[in-house]
Amino acid sequence: MTENELSYEIIGSAIEVHRILGPGLLESAYEECLCYELKQKKIKFDRQLWLPMRYKDVIVREKMYRLDIWVEEKVVIDIKSVERIPPVFKKQVLTYLEQTGSTLGLLLNFNVPVLKDGIERVVLGLKE
Repeated sequence: MTENELSYEIIGSAIEVHRILGPGLLESAYEECLCYELKQKKIKFDRQLWLPMRYKDVIVREKMYRLDIWVEEKVVIDIKSVERIPPVFKKQVLTYLEQTGSTLGLLLNFNVPVLKDGIERVVLGLKE
């Protein structure tokens, strides 16, 4: 599947999770249920994946960042359950994209009445 096809499946799964659970829970609850939905669709993913910190093309720390979910080694997912998304969260997703070599990330904030209002696509190399 392409990144866009995967994002379609991921967003559909996230909407299903939000439809059932609603807003206001811990991020870990949404992550658990989203992973369940992805498993049901037989979509491969890694979760809570440690990423190194690179500085001047050198790894200065092996385990610096922890990525929530990496789907098919193509799409980065960062799950939040917050009042609003500050710009630093988008920067974190961009860092995960750089560290994994992926180009598409989804910043999912489940603490909204309607999940479509909590979805932000983050594309490496593009300013949205």
